[in-house]
Amino acid sequence: MEAIEKFRKTDWGNEISIGTDLENLINSEYQTNTVFPKKENLFKAFELTPLNQTKVVILGQDPYHEFGQAQGLSFSVPNDLKAPPSLRNIQKELVDDLGIVHQNDLTPWAKQGVLLLNTALTVIESKANSHQGMFWEDFTKQVIELLSQKGNVVFVLWGKNAQSYRRFVDDNKNYIISSAHPSPLSAYRGFFGSRPFSKVNSYLDHPIDWSL
Repeated sequence: MEAIEKFRKTDWGNEISIGTDLENLINSEYQTNTVFPKKENLFKAFELTPLNQTKVVILGQDPYHEFGQAQGLSFSVPNDLKAPPSLRNIQKELVDDLGIVHQNDLTPWAKQGVLLLNTALTVIESKANSHQGMFWEDFTKQVIELLSQKGNVVFVLWGKNAQSYRRFVDDNKNYIISSAHPSPLSAYRGFFGSRPFSKVNSYLDHPIDWSL
């Protein structure tokens, strides 16, 4: 698939391997199912946020599974769509934390070094978590370990799925922000009031402009 070959030519692709099982899954699922994001956006997060520019990781679970939502960036949707509940809660916390109102498309964050990564990069239409446990975990583990070795990266882990990758992060070399997931089911259990955006910037020498 062209998207895989394009990824392999990035600085990420020099360090991260896409195993045969994962490559077969990607190729077969796009042929037999309606899969999100679109093939050309599969590795969009890595295209917008090169390895040597990554300062922050916001780790989601899997892409939005309704038509037109998934962009290849965790939690982000196009501006002409209604924000899904988790994104609305992220936007609410951003207002409470920094007084910033933000659009639905989080591409400007990605271009500043915020890797908007999901633990599984694909999902079947209308079937949340349909590709969890199907070879993406090793890929994500490689990404987290690579960034952990790089050091001085802020890992933002919202919810149990993201937090399960904490064991791959050297917290002596990096900074971890962990809280409940922004989903309506859990946001009131510790996401609201966690002030992740100001915490990220307190760690970085060159802060993220979350208003962009």
